[in-house]
Amino acid sequence: MDRKLTILDIARLAGVGKSTVSRVLNKDPNVKQQTRARVEQTIAEHGFVPSKSARAMRSQSQQVVGIIVSRLDSSSENQAVRGMLETLYQRGYDAVLMESKFSPAKVQEHLAVLERRGVDGIILFAFNDLDYAAMAPLQDKLVLVAREYPGFSSVCFDDAGAVRTMLAQLASRGARDIAYLGVDASDLTTGQRRLDAYLAYCAAQGLNPRCALGDLSLQSGYRLAAELLTPTTQALVCASDTLAIGAAKYLQEQGRSDVVVTGLGNNPMLTFLFSNALSLDLGYKRAGEQAARQLLGQIEQGHPPLVTIAPCHTP
Repeated sequence: MDRKLTILDIARLAGVGKSTVSRVLNKDPNVKQQTRARVEQTIAEHGFVPSKSARAMRSQSQQVVGIIVSRLDSSSENQAVRGMLETLYQRGYDAVLMESKFSPAKVQEHLAVLERRGVDGIILFAFNDLDYAAMAPLQDKLVLVAREYPGFSSVCFDDAGAVRTMLAQLASRGARDIAYLGVDASDLTTGQRRLDAYLAYCAAQGLNPRCALGDLSLQSGYRLAAELLTPTTQALVCASDTLAIGAAKYLQEQGRSDVVVTGLGNNPMLTFLFSNALSLDLGYKRAGEQAARQLLGQIEQGHPPLVTIAPCHTP
């Protein structure tokens, strides 16, 4: 087996000192462009990859990021995590994945563990009841996903814009009797903001709003559809694809193929099971990529906190 090259080997091949190779690897802006190009070409030609232990010794970095999701079985969060991992792996970072189950106490436990491990940064899928004041010491190396909070970097979804876009699609089809299946308004984003967008649309169009709220389960979607469906209903707008799958199941059992079901999240299971259903991509994967980029900008270059809204789009 060929011996693995070291930084010293690269330095000899490029005709520079070992410290120069280290400076190139650490992206030192003071390295001359011609020298940097020669070193980078040598690295590329020989497929050199510095060991994580060597990188950690040079930069005092573990090259590890903690990711705290709220639910491991969430399709939307999984899409976002996929984007995070692709971005982090490209930059030589590993990730530690943890689940909070919407428990503020569990989040604090996970943050303490990650702090003890000395991770470089943390991406947290946030929710309403978190103790943001207690997290203030982590602001420089923490990015929130799905919630914004003053002083913290965050990547959020366009909850209101997504509902408006879906309603506009239904209007273009001539639908006016549109009911809404949501979640409890104590949930700021999936709950309150998406519900408010539906109510505002109905007010602007002179429509009679009909809505019912539950939780983010298939069973809730099924139950809410049964509660809202009338002989004249033309569409059921759901706050998530999970609710939409439950609602579509109820419509299927009732033989109501005339009613359009829409969801949010672009879960392929919805349109696979119910071909006439509609869904909207809230940009989860791209939001994950953006969260990772923002975090790396903070921990590598000292960028200030940034609040970003991920755009939604039709698949």
